[in-house]
Amino acid sequence: MRLFAAVVPPMPVAGELAEVVAGLRELPGADRLRWTRRHGWHFTLAFYGEVAEEPLPDLHRRLARAAHRHRAYELSLAGGGRFGHRALWAGATGDVRAMARLAATAVAAGRRAGIPMKDEHPGFTPHLTLARGNARTRRSGRGGRGGHDGDDRDAGGGRDVDLRPYVEALADFAGRPWTVSELALIRSHPPAPGMPGAQPHYETVALWPLGRAETGSRPDREAAPGGPAPGAGAVPEPAPGAAEEQG
Repeated sequence: MRLFAAVVPPMPVAGELAEVVAGLRELPGADRLRWTRRHGWHFTLAFYGEVAEEPLPDLHRRLARAAHRHRAYELSLAGGGRFGHRALWAGATGDVRAMARLAATAVAAGRRAGIPMKDEHPGFTPHLTLARGNARTRRSGRGGRGGHDGDDRDAGGGRDVDLRPYVEALADFAGRPWTVSELALIRSHPPAPGMPGAQPHYETVALWPLGRAETGSRPDREAAPGGPAPGAGAVPEPAPGAAEEQG
């Protein structure tokens, strides 16, 4: 199963961002972007990729201990950025260092559970992915993380959407603060092949409270990001790619 550890903003916080995103979707080129949905928004801390059943119990135990070692902290959604032409994201302010420490611990938990991990967080920047560019983009030239500023065109010959106006529109956004109190383990269910535009489902596998002496995990009792309330069907959400799952 495809797994990642994440922090999920509460619905009232996501609602504020959703109002801003509604305006972004009126900008030129917005219809050519693949927009994520509000119920799937999250900050990825560690991407585990495809995980076999064997290391899962150990991963759960280590994530429970990781959550216990970290105190709850305050965070706010604020501003935004981009990875070249590939992804548009909302940023965060507040105790970002606490989130970076939690991310590093979640990565270490996966590695110690025997899951091959990349060194993902040498300079951790929390980001919540709002939209992605055309997956078929051809690249020319060089650039920074997540893309570049060259003359990219998609396979149909169209120019990539310039994400800079979107980032500028997000610059003054500052959401309400909330207390990050849980670490989530989320499963991404890929869509069936041969269905263009279909989106994966997200399922919250377990939640661990931060700063509590609990060694077990509990199933999600609320709506999962991109997933259902207990007993309901999952809601489709765009799944992050391995290099972009951190948002």
